[in-house]
Formats: sequence, structure tokens, C-alpha cells
Amino acid sequence: MSHNVPSIHFLQSAAWQAFQEAQGRTVFHRSGDNWEYRAILEPARFGLSRLYCPYGPTATNHRALRTALASLRALARSQKAAYVRIQPLGTVFTPTDMKHLGANRTAYSQPAHTWHIDTTRPTDEIVADMKQNNRNLYRTYKKKGMTYERSTDPADITRLTTLLHGVAAHNQITVHPDSYFEQQATTLLPLGAASLHFMTYEGETIAAALVYEDEHTHYYAHAAASHEHRKLGASTALLAAIIVDTHEHGKSICDLYGVTDSEDPEHKWAGFTKFKRSFGGELYDLSETYEYPVRPLTHRAYRAARYIKRTIS
Repeated sequence: MSHNVPSIHFLQSAAWQAFQEAQGRTVFHRSGDNWEYRAILEPARFGLSRLYCPYGPTATNHRALRTALASLRALARSQKAAYVRIQPLGTVFTPTDMKHLGANRTAYSQPAHTWHIDTTRPTDEIVADMKQNNRNLYRTYKKKGMTYERSTDPADITRLTTLLHGVAAHNQITVHPDSYFEQQATTLLPLGAASLHFMTYEGETIAAALVYEDEHTHYYAHAAASHEHRKLGASTALLAAIIVDTHEHGKSICDLYGVTDSEDPEHKWAGFTKFKRSFGGELYDLSETYEYPVRPLTHRAYRAARYIKRTIS
């Protein structure tokens, strides 16, 4: 990391770059005084390409961000990309600030908010902050016949993907293909950048999660549980165990990943936001997503075509 740049998000890490490259993507790493980024060259719709910085660039001030954006603009031009998609972190940038820098907000993004649990505290204090039902499930899961397991064996990823198939079928949703998770496991686990967590019952895996790891934080990234055994509360017990595991591994934060800051009970993320909030912790703001045009006319036409497609679909 370059001098004076704050801690970067996992999706801006060398480990995530390794995963993206294993997927066949080209990733560019650039840094300077008070800024750093990793940008993924991605195909966009209508035959275009873009540079994407998930939760980046990281910059400590507006001047550093301007420098990072100039670097991205030059890089995008060299790669014939139409635009750059960014989510800057490191200091506070308002939509007005970003507009002055020539970037426009877009609805396509990683979540703009997450949920953080401080795991520097004693275990008893961490568990006490959970809702009563969560505390009870964590304290009694062994009595109910469940066993918690932590694994760094890439072959165990099939225990998660099997459950994901069940979730997809039950909820009629689409999830990433198995190959996506298998590549994450074979790339990230040997680097010490991820771990797998399971709840088993009568020899069967009934809840599973893939957790990303960096020096300070564990990220609750992907999870699934058996619908058949839902009354056991395995997914709740598993996340509680993951939070405690974060503390036991000396990490400062358990990041439960995306939530909404909306209080609307009809919001599409309301359910899992309520679930994550029930473990204690606090809302943490990340960044909205912005697009920074490099070929303005092409990008304007792209945005118009995308809007039309979204409107009529």
C-alpha cells in the first residue's frame, strides 16, 4: 500500500486481484501519494468496455482523488474503455463533490452501506449485544446437536454450493455458477484471504458461509442454509459463531456486508438488513457508485440505451 493511504476494502486487495485474474480478467494496480486503486477491465453492454474499481479508489482527500481519477482516465484511454465505474473510499465525498469532478451517480453498485461489529471487545460483551433469540441460539446450538466447523480446505466449497442450489430453487433466484465459488476457494483460501464456516446436524451440512479475510476484518460474503432444517436456527447460530471467530482471530471488525439504510419494511433488502442488525453493531457508510466518462459521447449514448432497455424490460 502506498504511503498515507488508509486501509483498503477487500475488493481492492491483492487477494481479490488474484481471484479476478484467475477468472481471466485484467486488473491494473496503481498508487501514489495518498491514493491507490485496483481497476478491473470489464466488458460492458453494447460492445463497450469499462474499468471498474469496486470500493475504490482509496484516497485521503479530494486532491488525491483528482489525481487518482486522472490516472484512471489515462489508463481507460489506453485500454479504449468508454468509462470508469468507481466507489471512492478513504474520506467523505458527496454527490456534489463527485459531480464537480465529472462523475455521475449510477444505480449499479456494490452496496453503499454495510454493517460493522466491533470484535475488539471481550466475547461476552459481543454476544450480549445480540438480540436475545440470537444469544440463545448461539449458546444452545451444541445442545441441539449442531456442530460448528471452520475450514480452509478449498474442496469444502461444495458444501456451500450445494446449499446455494437449494436456496436458488426454493426462492426462485439465480446465484453465481459453482465455478465462481470454486475459483474463489482455490484462489483465496490458500492465500489466507478467506475461510469456510459450517453448521452440521446429524452429519449433514445445514448452514454454510464463505468469509473473506484481511489484516483487520472478516467479511461475511456468501451464505446459505437448509430450508428443511430452518427451525433449528442454524444460519443465526453460524453467523454468531463467525462473529466470535473474528474476535478469536484477533480481527477488529466483522463486516456483515451490504445492508440498506432505509426504514421502509417493503425495501427489497429489509429482511436481511433486519437479520444482520440483530447481531448488534452499527451502520457504516461506504460509497455510492459513480461513472466517470472517458469517451463522453459514447458513454452518453450507452447510458441512454441502458435507460431505454431498463424502461421497456
